[in-house]
Amino acid sequence: MTETLYSTECYCTNFTATVLSCIKEDDRYAVILDKTAFFPEQGGQYADTGTLGPTCVLDVQIKDGVITHYTDRPLMKGTSVFGIIDWKKRFSRMQNHTGEHIVSGIIHAHFGYDNVGFHLNDSEGTLDLNGTLTRDQLEQAENEANEAVSRNVTIHILFPTADQLPTMSYRSKLELTENVRIISIPGFDTCACCAPHVRTTGEIGIIKILEAVRYKGGMRIHLKCGAYAMEDYKMRYAVTTVTANALHIRPEEIPEGIERLSAQISSLKAELNAVRREYLAQRAAALEYTDGNLCFIEAGADIQALRDLVNAGTEKCSGICAAFAGDDQSGYLFVIGSKSIPLRKRAGEITAALQGRGGGTDQMISGSVTAPAAMIRSFISHFTA
Repeated sequence: MTETLYSTECYCTNFTATVLSCIKEDDRYAVILDKTAFFPEQGGQYADTGTLGPTCVLDVQIKDGVITHYTDRPLMKGTSVFGIIDWKKRFSRMQNHTGEHIVSGIIHAHFGYDNVGFHLNDSEGTLDLNGTLTRDQLEQAENEANEAVSRNVTIHILFPTADQLPTMSYRSKLELTENVRIISIPGFDTCACCAPHVRTTGEIGIIKILEAVRYKGGMRIHLKCGAYAMEDYKMRYAVTTVTANALHIRPEEIPEGIERLSAQISSLKAELNAVRREYLAQRAAALEYTDGNLCFIEAGADIQALRDLVNAGTEKCSGICAAFAGDDQSGYLFVIGSKSIPLRKRAGEITAALQGRGGGTDQMISGSVTAPAAMIRSFISHFTA
């Protein structure tokens, strides 16, 4: 059994251990040590990485109590090896895992919901609740969580005996009876957990709830703490600054500025569509009658402009008038009309040939296709009754 230094010494960044075994598995090596400070993947948290002597630790897994370190090179059985944890990654995870405990504890205390799922990667943490919270309740939980940070509460790691355990009140997803490790944050949370945590709440730095969405009948909360939260803030500040500068307004005026810009864009689009319709109407009116089909491909036309064009075009041809709007990358909307060919019966044939879908009446069908312009033109020009 490997001694788990991370259980009691969360701040252990390096250690010396003896290699108990090393077995090649595919393109990596499975190493078991007599002791380790590497936290294995479990409880929703990724494994620590770092080095063992000359090797890189790529992953650490635990199964049936056996901790296996996966390295890029072999280590000789029986030798002593010096391990170094990737501390920056470990500490960021400690900040986020501890922050999650505080948020979950506060939510459980105030609203009665349980944390039924947790995942921590290298950018954010998520916690799943068996109930939903309002925006105000989430804000309350976040404010109280950051109050816990400001109080700099000392965090305790407890290993209660079998007799003590039944007398304790703590959060846990499982029914536990022995070898239980409890993380106690006085005044905010007490929870069974195997992962490393910070010594005091002040070391978390900041706790920020990013969003909360309905998930499996409850709610999934996305949050970032400490270094993760700081990187997120830097990104958002940079985006806010660029946006404000582009709109020539102050950062706090961005919402109103975007509303004004959106209204201006909508107005300009309406004007542009009106101009396009008039242009297409004049274009159709200038057409001479043809004994065959007509095909138009207009990049920016809307569906109403296509209908107007087709209505005018069917008066100028003996076959079909087809109008398409779009491009080869995103595909095309289409409207096809005819006075002589019943189109409803031919819709499946047309959409199959042009890789799309659609339908309508005998006089007019519409839909979307993904075929390129060259294929569209060729098909329409050869289409017959």
